[in-house]
Amino acid sequence: MTRTTSRRNLAALATAVTVGLLLSACGSADESTSDTGRGAPVRADAQLYGEGAAPDGLAGAPEAMAPGAPEGFAPETRERPAPSQEEYDDALEQPFQKVATSPLSTFAADVDTASYSNLRRQIAQGQEPAGVRIEELVNYFDYDHAAPGPGDEAPFAVSTEVAEAPWAPDHDLAMIGVQATEAVPTHEGNNIVFLLDVSGSMNEPDKLPLLAESFALLASRLGPRDVVSIVTYAGDNRVLLDSVPGSEEGVITDALTSLSAGGSTGGAAGLETAYELAAKNFVDGGNNRVILATDGDFNVGPSTPQELTAMVEEARESGVYVSVLGFGMYNLKDNMMEAIADHGNGNYAYIDTIDEARKVLVDEFDSTMFVVAQDLKVQVEFNPAVVSGYRLIGYDNRRLEDEDFADDTKDAGDVGAGHSVTAFYEIVPASGEATAGNGLEYQDATPSGSDDFLTVHVRWKEPGASRSAEQEYPVGAAAYTREPSTDFRFASAVAEAGLVARGSGYAAGASLESAQARAAAALGADPYGLRGEFVALLGRYRELRA
Repeated sequence: MTRTTSRRNLAALATAVTVGLLLSACGSADESTSDTGRGAPVRADAQLYGEGAAPDGLAGAPEAMAPGAPEGFAPETRERPAPSQEEYDDALEQPFQKVATSPLSTFAADVDTASYSNLRRQIAQGQEPAGVRIEELVNYFDYDHAAPGPGDEAPFAVSTEVAEAPWAPDHDLAMIGVQATEAVPTHEGNNIVFLLDVSGSMNEPDKLPLLAESFALLASRLGPRDVVSIVTYAGDNRVLLDSVPGSEEGVITDALTSLSAGGSTGGAAGLETAYELAAKNFVDGGNNRVILATDGDFNVGPSTPQELTAMVEEARESGVYVSVLGFGMYNLKDNMMEAIADHGNGNYAYIDTIDEARKVLVDEFDSTMFVVAQDLKVQVEFNPAVVSGYRLIGYDNRRLEDEDFADDTKDAGDVGAGHSVTAFYEIVPASGEATAGNGLEYQDATPSGSDDFLTVHVRWKEPGASRSAEQEYPVGAAAYTREPSTDFRFASAVAEAGLVARGSGYAAGASLESAQARAAAALGADPYGLRGEFVALLGRYRELRA
């Protein structure tokens, strides 16, 4: 993904200074608060399969896993502290599935990255992470997935790699990468509404001041064909700017620097006003988007995720989408902000430093703003002759019913220019013959004797279209390697650390030590220092757990 030259030169230094300051300031943070935002870890035993025992090689009950768990970590019993006012989704993790009875796995694409920067903030403050979404940790980083060629029908390419699972040597790990084109769609300009929370809960140095500085960076990327409006909300909502040309950066910046915090939080009323402005200034053929910046603490008017997502679902049908930037700590409503972004055809990022703001709003401007594949869904069909069981790692609140895959009315993830989506399946090799038939390619007994691991099916819509297209990508035996790529090793290290941080019931063979060592040996070029930062972060996390 294209990034600015200035970041290329300064990112490693800026990140090191930022993390160093956070660590020195927060090294003695209180770790006594309890986690009220998580469900109990899933047990990977026969109960998860329904009647009957788990297939060979899939036994994974926490009792069996405990001897191999990292020292001092028992996933079935350990309480995981989190700031008491923070709220997270408690979606249960994916259990292992039998291929013979559940050959399909379906999920919506997710390009959010908030969970990683939030985890980084929590560890820097000496807190055990909460709200860990493993796919967002993995997708925070760039990978060298194959990009689509100029003649390709789809605006993305799919690549796959299979190797031994580092934390479960008897299992394999399949990595699926979907890389979107970096070509920005032709458009008539940006119509952007900054919707800014200025309530009393934002009156902290890491909230409103950082918010204003972050949006000033975004303003620097706009031009004369773009229009900006600013709506603020607290006890009431106000229109600070209405359709100011993006070339008037000074006017926009002056409005941002004039912000002050105070009062209650009427976020729903602010959303209504923002949508009204976006509709009034709607640009046909343009990018019409509301960017909501908040800690998510709505306490006036409609305030549940269900009430707010109903509002944004209605608005997205008009062609106005919403992205969400989270700020602050101690009362972060992560569940609210993720739900708004997911249902509003936008993405969700958490801004913990100005360097993160630069990454999201400047370096990744095109992928944040311009959708190239809408409602992108992935469905994986496993071959029972090769795979007896599988488990999707992460995407716990992005899983879909199998029949949703071909349902064009079912909302899914939107992928921006240059975005990539990376997913891992932990798979259990088959030890016996395939079971015939329910009409699927691999399930029907045929003389072909396919040695494919799986086939990846992808459906997507062109932006604004109502009907989807589909491509499929078989993953044959040649995808297996005993020398996985640098990207595979690094991304799997991130996933392994995520298993530990999430308190997964399937993390028995996973450890921060092995994840850190593998990541350190797979930094690659790392021009922006982000992989190196991750290695240092795991070192701090190990100290925290010692």
